[in-house]
Amino acid sequence: MDISQERSRRRPLVLALGTMVVIAAVVLLIVGRTTTPADASAEAGFSRDMAVHHAQAVEMAFVVRDATGDETVRSLAYDIIVTQTAQRGVFMGWLQQWELNQSSTRPVMAWMAGHGGHAAGRTAGSGAAMPGMASDAELERLRQAEGKDAEILFLQLMTRHHEGGVEMADGLLRLSDRQEVATMARHISNGQSGEIKLMTGMLQQRGAKPYPSILN
Repeated sequence: MDISQERSRRRPLVLALGTMVVIAAVVLLIVGRTTTPADASAEAGFSRDMAVHHAQAVEMAFVVRDATGDETVRSLAYDIIVTQTAQRGVFMGWLQQWELNQSSTRPVMAWMAGHGGHAAGRTAGSGAAMPGMASDAELERLRQAEGKDAEILFLQLMTRHHEGGVEMADGLLRLSDRQEVATMARHISNGQSGEIKLMTGMLQQRGAKPYPSILN
């Protein structure tokens, strides 16, 4: 079975699982703990930073969707758009429920400071302060690319981006046992790890390789 067939077979399951996780997170939000995370908590920091991280992934997915006619890449982009937009909505809902601001003056990734964070404690102002984020120059290159060049660059950037998402999710799991947040973090770690393997194979089909891994 080639990657296109495998992607088509998995797509309904991916969307179904993503929907189930979002529903579970909302239920846990409603019936979960009576105590709420503080502004400087790992849960609040993870929610804010992962929302920003997801927003860039969705942006890149929209760009490549319009730059190529390859159905395997467009299907992957669609999955990323749907899944990460839904998860971002959950993060924003948590912050609202916790009566916390959706943005903060705290340094980006400060919630992971002292706990092995790739970018822990860097000051805010640039998305590149978060692990795996594409730089402004890389985003501009992606916007200008077309066809196979766009596919390869997208897959390289998104593989690194997913590695950063896995690092952040695993970091949250080391710091928090709050059920709804930990459930989402595990889903992100598992889902994006699977897509990293998928994208590595897609790059090989196009005669290319991922960027050097940022994971330890």
